This record gives sequence, C-alpha cells and structure tokens, in this order.
Amino acid sequence: MFIDHGQEQWVDWLVTTEFAYSNKVLTSTKVSLFKANSGREPRMGFELRKKGKFEKVEEFAKKIKDIHEEAVMGIKGN
Repeated sequence: MFIDHGQEQWVDWLVTTEFAYSNKVLTSTKVSLFKANSGREPRMGFELRKKGKFEKVEEFAKKIKDIHEEAVMGIKGN
C-alpha cells in the first residue's frame, strides 16, 4: 500500500510494516506479538502518564485516547 509504482521504496517501509504487524492482535492468540514477547503493549506516544498542571493538555490527550480506542473497537467489531 505504501510502495510507489516502481516498487523502489519497499525497504524504507519494512520497519513500519513490522511494527504494524507486531502491534496487531492475532485471532489465534488474542494478543499482539508485542504482548506475547514482552508481556506488555508498546507505548504509542499519547497515553496519559500522570496528572499534571496542564488541564487543557490532559483533556486533549484523553480525547485523542478515546478516539483511538473507539477506532480500535470499530476495527475489532468488523
């Protein structure tokens, strides 16, 4: 899906492809390869860490997390 018509960029996308595959929950195990190998899911960069002074930032981060969870549930439901 990310390769140009001349198929010259595939090597540039290998790491992204590996991450996406390893982050997908497999139907056979019901866990991702990350969870199976390390016992935890990878940090995606927008999880809430702890309460801080910046309420608007926390609200935004929660909103993004909720949107992400809703999207994941939609994918799993299909």
